[in-house]
Amino acid sequence: MSFNIPVKQNAKLKQLVDVIQADVELNQLWKCANINAVDRCGISDHGEIHIRIVANSALRIFRLLVEGGVTPSVVKNYGLTADDGEVVVVAAACMHDLGISVHRDQHERYSLWLAYPKARQLLASIYQEPHLTIMVAETLHAIIAHDADERCLTIEAGAVKVADATDMSEGRSRIPFQAGQVNIHSVSARAIDSVKIEPGEKLPVRITVNMANSAGVYQVDDLLRHKLKTSTILPYVEVLARIVGDGDTEKRLIDEYRFS
Repeated sequence: MSFNIPVKQNAKLKQLVDVIQADVELNQLWKCANINAVDRCGISDHGEIHIRIVANSALRIFRLLVEGGVTPSVVKNYGLTADDGEVVVVAAACMHDLGISVHRDQHERYSLWLAYPKARQLLASIYQEPHLTIMVAETLHAIIAHDADERCLTIEAGAVKVADATDMSEGRSRIPFQAGQVNIHSVSARAIDSVKIEPGEKLPVRITVNMANSAGVYQVDDLLRHKLKTSTILPYVEVLARIVGDGDTEKRLIDEYRFS
């Protein structure tokens, strides 16, 4: 799969992307995860497309945080660099749903034991000890913390967790619901037109959710808001949910959705 991730001047991230794209096992695990999700459980895509979306969104969020003056956890706690933080974010995004290849239920836990050897393998060509073990541990934390109810401890994990929730445009809900069913989950998912991640007006990050109608509020409230509240990046993110009408007019919804 082609990631099309903007590595910019980060040579370590470029190395990681190259080894991920060439890893046959990892690419097959994404396909296996999607078979369990879509074909066997009847829920939305959790395969290669989801991985690419989350990796790009998480990297975008992380870079906006750094540009806004937020110190990455690998810098604060280990004296590493923001470039290393980007590696953690992308590595975790690429492996956060591996556990679905085993089972959709409690997949975050299964992702850990699949990701540990794979993370060491992918990062071994980039880092030496003790930095290798540090980077693997930080990646594993970001993977387990993408669970909506799991407490985040790092900025990198927060970026991955929130990015996972932003993959909800055009029916790509992260809230499990059976395909073909008509209920609040499916109706709300179809109401989301697009999600934009950009610099905020007062905070480093703004997430704008454009909706065709107010049913999309359910996705924002039950998914994005939930994950944001249990992340480390809540103080740095504002969320704007809006209905886009004819002639590009818009109606801003409840102020509660602008976290500041």
